[in-house]
Amino acid sequence: MPMSSFLLKSAKIIDSESPFHLQTKDILIEEGTITQIEDKIDYEGRCVDLPNLHVSNGFFDSSVSFGEPGFEERETLANGVKTARHSGFTSFLLNPKLNPITDSHSAVKFLQQQIDTQLIDIIPLGALTKGFDGKHLAELYDMQMGGAVGFYDFKLPVADSNLFKIALQYVKSFDGLIFSYPQDKSIAANAQVNEDEFTTYIGLKGMPNLAEELQIARDLYILDYTGGRLHIPNVSTQGAVKLIEIAKAKGSNVSCSVAIAHLYFSSEKLEGFDSKYKVLPPLRTLKDQEALLQAVKDGIIDMVTCDHEPMDVEHKDLEFENASYGSIGLESSFSVLNKLFGVEKAAELLSKTKRTFKLSTSKIEVGARADLSLFEPHSEYIFNLQHIYSKSKNSMFLGETLKGKVYGSIYNDSIYEK
Repeated sequence: MPMSSFLLKSAKIIDSESPFHLQTKDILIEEGTITQIEDKIDYEGRCVDLPNLHVSNGFFDSSVSFGEPGFEERETLANGVKTARHSGFTSFLLNPKLNPITDSHSAVKFLQQQIDTQLIDIIPLGALTKGFDGKHLAELYDMQMGGAVGFYDFKLPVADSNLFKIALQYVKSFDGLIFSYPQDKSIAANAQVNEDEFTTYIGLKGMPNLAEELQIARDLYILDYTGGRLHIPNVSTQGAVKLIEIAKAKGSNVSCSVAIAHLYFSSEKLEGFDSKYKVLPPLRTLKDQEALLQAVKDGIIDMVTCDHEPMDVEHKDLEFENASYGSIGLESSFSVLNKLFGVEKAAELLSKTKRTFKLSTSKIEVGARADLSLFEPHSEYIFNLQHIYSKSKNSMFLGETLKGKVYGSIYNDSIYEK
């Protein structure tokens, strides 16, 4: 809700780039700008005084899907924005898998016209190919001029190596960013889970790590030839991490993300054939999970993503082999990362990765725009339906004991509180 001015009382600041990092301060926000940060501020207006209040820069995510336009039964833009803001997010990249697909300048502008930029910063991704056809490049330059920050056929690999080469070469002229989903379809075939001893034991056809690593190896070889900027979303295997580590050491301009679910779960969760654990890429082995966690700590993996993908019950609440892929993740992101890494690392992972996409960042200081997430990091709770704001309820984390709760977010002069 819009508020012209308000005071955050006794807020512990979590921002390694701020001069107030790890200090507990009163923070006065007036007309969307931080105007004072002091030990104590006398103020007669609206005060936000919450137990064990912590603040960081507003959360950001690189992979969020909604349903509007075309799939409003899954999620609308209006409710999606509320969900994001209540979950601490003030900006994110919006995937182009809509109806119509975001593959033109006009589609990008349409999305921007539907968004109240005073409430949230939603940055569209454009499709790499027209209609995700994998054959003809979409209006890449025009979409970037319209506000898209990258090009991605959402969770569809670029099978045509020459097309991928041409795309990287073409976008260099305007510093564009290509997303390439890491899966070789000919190797993955129709498998729906990871190929490992456990999934073989329970009788599910598996997708080998090779399918991911072969695609990444190809992409990195082509990137080495063409130059340019490449982002590999949703890496999930130990071998993938190693390939990217080697490429970075050689100077390749490559970044990558990992889904939070792959840091928390392994394929052993599939024992009950519960379709809420059906995601792409599939949940991998404990060995892969441990390698991903270490790669996040070491900075080899550049960012985490909640990979928020709402899915209605008609497509998700089915037998495993017939259910759609995807899980929502906005509402659980902070609590999962806080449990895995602690509050400082969680806040860093959720707020410091905009630079990869050449988006502006800020730090918590006097004169900065108000762009903050509000949370407390200590309480433990069982994540259940009452914690979900999304229209769709397909969360992998239902029933999990998580740590720390988000109070809400502040963006410009609007504050969302739970």
